Amino acid sequence: MFYFFSKPAVAQKTIYEFKIPALSGELIDFNQYKGKWILIVNTASKCGYTPQYKDLELLHKKYGAKVAVLGFPANNFLWQEPGDNLQIAEFCKKNYGVSFQMFQKISVKGSTKHPLYRWLELQSGKTPGWNFSKYLISPEGKVTGFYASAVNPLDKQILVQIEKH
Repeated sequence: MFYFFSKPAVAQKTIYEFKIPALSGELIDFNQYKGKWILIVNTASKCGYTPQYKDLELLHKKYGAKVAVLGFPANNFLWQEPGDNLQIAEFCKKNYGVSFQMFQKISVKGSTKHPLYRWLELQSGKTPGWNFSKYLISPEGKVTGFYASAVNPLDKQILVQIEKH
């Protein structure tokens, strides 16, 4: 007997078809990011990489005209994002002055993985192994890079991509 398993289908064919609630509850249409680089990061408040919020904010401030930094809180790795959406928003603002777009808490792995992360995995072949993993999407909507948690958002390999376009 043979069994064939396939990954769940992803309805969205492009990154621009997603509409996801922000921490505030407002529905964010990804169509607004057409023509910009997008850096998608799964975040957590109680992680050794949490100080990367500071550099994500710097990237947003310096390159905001070229790149949209999008933060997705997730509690998938050792329960390092235990707060609710309001607590996460307060933490980000108070501790790091975050002004880039943050979204409601989601799952980035396993059977409860959010459709955005299913799409990212299908496009890149990569899935987050820890908090603060990063996907870089080109202005044309293609995943051009996946960067592990230890790669700083201001790392040359990310900036070179953003600056060349």
